[in-house]
Amino acid sequence: MIKYLLKKEFKQIIRNPFLPKMIFMFPLMVLLVFPWAASYEIRNLNLSVIDNDHSSYSRRLTQTIISSNYFRLTDQSTSYNQALKSIEKNKADIILEIPKNFEKSIINREGTKVMISANAVNGMKGGIGMTYLSTIIANFNLTLISELYPEMAKSNSSVIQIDSQYRFNKNLNYQVFMVPALMVMILTLLCGFLPAVSIVFEKEIGTMEQINVSPVPKITFILAKLIPFWLIGFIAITIGFTVAWLDYGLIPVGHFYIIYTFAAIYIFAISGMGIVISNYAQTLQQAVFIVFFFMMLFIMLSGLYTPVDSMPDWAQWIAAFNPLKHLMIVMRSIYLKGSNFIQLGGELAALLGFAVFFNGLAVLSYRKNN
Repeated sequence: MIKYLLKKEFKQIIRNPFLPKMIFMFPLMVLLVFPWAASYEIRNLNLSVIDNDHSSYSRRLTQTIISSNYFRLTDQSTSYNQALKSIEKNKADIILEIPKNFEKSIINREGTKVMISANAVNGMKGGIGMTYLSTIIANFNLTLISELYPEMAKSNSSVIQIDSQYRFNKNLNYQVFMVPALMVMILTLLCGFLPAVSIVFEKEIGTMEQINVSPVPKITFILAKLIPFWLIGFIAITIGFTVAWLDYGLIPVGHFYIIYTFAAIYIFAISGMGIVISNYAQTLQQAVFIVFFFMMLFIMLSGLYTPVDSMPDWAQWIAAFNPLKHLMIVMRSIYLKGSNFIQLGGELAALLGFAVFFNGLAVLSYRKNN
């Protein structure tokens, strides 16, 4: 009996004018466009400069900052109060004030200071902008020392040296961190919430009434709904691997079979959740709203944008029940660190628990009227 149900499901998918295109185009568009648009880097910060020295060195410092491609000069004020007005009008994000006798103090080895003021309404933007600008000024300082006082540049006057090392992503390339997580997003949309919408759509057109009056067991019906989307998920994640390799040069440090194993469990779990949603939603509009609610909740608590460890304790407890978060940890760990089943044992247990819970609830909540 399941053979004929699967045949029906695949025929419905093929006959759908929208679904086959989405299966192939959605992974391509998300992985090709989103990593470039949703960057963890902050660029094009608006800079206001107060140059009280008007010397060659002050102009050189300003040009060095602008040429970094992180800042753009949007305002040159004559006083600090005038620059503050640019902040209030959102014309500037950061103010740099260069004092008088800036060049003279450098040449005379007297030392000098510059003042940086950041707009902290957006704390993340202000903090990162301050870090960028401080780093650029520090590098400019080293350049001047090597040019003017080569004997000081060669001597090691510091008693503590800092050697920075970035494990697993040495170049701090946000795409390496972003692309594996986007694959999880693709699986969630295609294999989790698409079944919910498609089943409710069948309710509206009357197809489900024919299934309800047929002698099809509930478990058989649910398996027939899950298997096609299981295959769709494998196709989508394979497309994701190909795009990640061709466009970003990303190859997982770990093994593909570990990723496919976790993906199979996740697809089984999230598809079961989609069927649970379809069992309770009576109209397509209800299904869309429920899907939107859970999708927003899952994204915000998945660690895609904000690390889960940085969230409050109550949010971390909620995130522990988010299957999206667990598979993102798995994908990033395998891609960046090459983790194995033993190291990911906790995530494996969590995903298996989600699979049993959601599919069990799908069978129990499905109301079949003979």
